[in-house]
Amino acid sequence: MLVAVLAAGVAACDDDTPTTPNNPRDPVTETFTGQVTPSGARTHTFSTARSGTVTATLKELAPDSALVVGLNLGNWDGTSCQLVFSNTQATTGAVLSGTVSGAGNLCIIVNDVGNIGAAPASYTLEVVHP
Repeated sequence: MLVAVLAAGVAACDDDTPTTPNNPRDPVTETFTGQVTPSGARTHTFSTARSGTVTATLKELAPDSALVVGLNLGNWDGTSCQLVFSNTQATTGAVLSGTVSGAGNLCIIVNDVGNIGAAPASYTLEVVHP
């Protein structure tokens, strides 16, 4: 369950690549990639093993790194993403961060906020979590 009080925008299914930590107390880093079509959205889900900080970073947007998209973090109920944090002005480098109270299922959504033209926008997200 995402219980966070902090969300920051910095100036904020598909392929995923989790890294398995050597120590189970170390954070896990997952990379998600995909494309968002005009008026579209892409959802990625991941699980946390314990309480701690979750940080999602929009690492790359193409073909335009200055493109503005939505970046959303929430709780995954198995069917839909219940949003906790949203940044409707996210560009490359945007960060959402929060704290989870324990093990659970979370989700991150990248969506068009009216700025994606006829061609889809590609993105790379990095999520670090307990």
